Amino acid sequence: MPLKSITLRDFVIVHELDLEFSSGFTALTGETGAGKSILIDALQLALGARSDAGLVREGAQRTDVSAAFDCPAVLRPWLDEAGFAHEDWLLLRRTVDIQGKSRAWINGIPATATQLRTVGEHLLDIHGQHAWQSLTRPDAVRGLLDAYAGVSTHSLSACWEQWRAAQKALEQARAAQEHWQRDRERLQWQITEVEKLAPADDEWEDLNARHTRLTHAQSLMDTAQNALYLLDAEESSALCGIARAQELLQEREHLEPEFKELKDALASSLAQAQEVVRSLHAYLRHVDLDPQTLEELDARVSLWMTLARRYKRTPAELPALLRAWKEQLEQLDASADVVRLEAAEQEKAQKFGDAARQVTLARTQAAPRLSEAITQAMQVLGMHGGKFAVSIAVSASPGPHGVDEVTFLIAAHPDATPRAIHKIASGGELSRISLAIAVTTSALGAASTLIFDEVDSGVGGAVAESVGKLMKQLGRDRQVLAVTHLPQVAAQADQHLVVSKDSGIMGAYSTVQAVQDEQRVSEIARMLGGQQLSKATLAHAREMLTTPPRVLSGEFS
Repeated sequence: MPLKSITLRDFVIVHELDLEFSSGFTALTGETGAGKSILIDALQLALGARSDAGLVREGAQRTDVSAAFDCPAVLRPWLDEAGFAHEDWLLLRRTVDIQGKSRAWINGIPATATQLRTVGEHLLDIHGQHAWQSLTRPDAVRGLLDAYAGVSTHSLSACWEQWRAAQKALEQARAAQEHWQRDRERLQWQITEVEKLAPADDEWEDLNARHTRLTHAQSLMDTAQNALYLLDAEESSALCGIARAQELLQEREHLEPEFKELKDALASSLAQAQEVVRSLHAYLRHVDLDPQTLEELDARVSLWMTLARRYKRTPAELPALLRAWKEQLEQLDASADVVRLEAAEQEKAQKFGDAARQVTLARTQAAPRLSEAITQAMQVLGMHGGKFAVSIAVSASPGPHGVDEVTFLIAAHPDATPRAIHKIASGGELSRISLAIAVTTSALGAASTLIFDEVDSGVGGAVAESVGKLMKQLGRDRQVLAVTHLPQVAAQADQHLVVSKDSGIMGAYSTVQAVQDEQRVSEIARMLGGQQLSKATLAHAREMLTTPPRVLSGEFS
């Protein structure tokens, strides 16, 4: 039993409602204006339909709708991945406050309306009373045929997107040839100019350091020589002074133990000073003013600085800038390779064409079967001799769903010429054709609960009885809920719910009650003859409820 129960609080004109559903076929009836479609609206809200503050009952702060379902196995991996805990059931809840703010939960865990809609696709399939209007939309018609044929257009759509992307790239390359040439020449000129410098990644720091040393070479030599003079040039130098002080302390260390530590410290200082002297001598032996090298370094530093200023970068950024330009040039050449892009476009076009032909073949094979199945349903619904046909023509422009233009054609009578369904004038015929299509295709969806919202509008008599029998048959395999005004339909139901509207101190309100036995007899009688119940209408109602339904012949799938 997919749909187990629904709970409403302050929804439109329903103050409080707790309702359980049974399996099989459930009829929902009531007087005009009682709000028979409120349950359908509430279910749609729980399954992610658009919300607004108008759904909140007047005087209330918010509306609260919950619907409990058996959890289909196909949904469990998605629920696990999305982080929704589940057992063998699903509880969908939605609230809307008077500011129009909506909140949603799946099994008590906060969810989005999009997630509710994803779940709802596997739970409910709703056929509205104006469902025939969708049969005038090419995408809906094509979708019905594809579902019947078992065709998935995901791969075809991917091929289409790849083809369109290839077409766009080719168009852009052709349109941008002049602009491309200017950009290419600019990049090539910049690359050539900087390549003359051939900047290495870490060269600037080393170059700058070498240039600085050569620029100050004379002052550095003078500094080294002066330091040597002070340390080791005369008897009064630092080295001589330290050595003499060390000797004096050593001579008296036997009298003052503290002198020994001071002597040792001076010995260490003397060794370090001597090492400095040796290093300064080595420095002066190797240092060279080298004016030629300085001139070369001057020129290279100047070129680095000039290019850095020209391209508004620091000198250290020039190597990375050169690499970026080369990558841009490669990308530009690749995007403007018209010959390559033409070959790629032709390849994608071929793949799309192959995929489209496979889809067309599947549609062409399924079209006669769908036509025959709906034609059979039309006979049961009183359109004797009527014929349904699926027309497949080559579309003027291909698209993500292929190259086919699918149209539903109807001949309402044996001698009539099949015409497009939107050209049929009779509202009753449209309703019956819509119902025939709904019944025929109802088994295609993943949803195990089917809802028919007054799709029997415009029919009556024996046809109405056939509609009820069709609902009864569908209810053997799937849960069926039908909002109806026809007693012939309601009498076939396994469960009968009656919507009533009343008024009280809080204003108008609706209630829903399951009826059985005499209550159900009275409701069927009301549907037959209005509020004034006569013995004849009551007897007729009892007869309708006690007469076993005749199983309709034919398969509608």
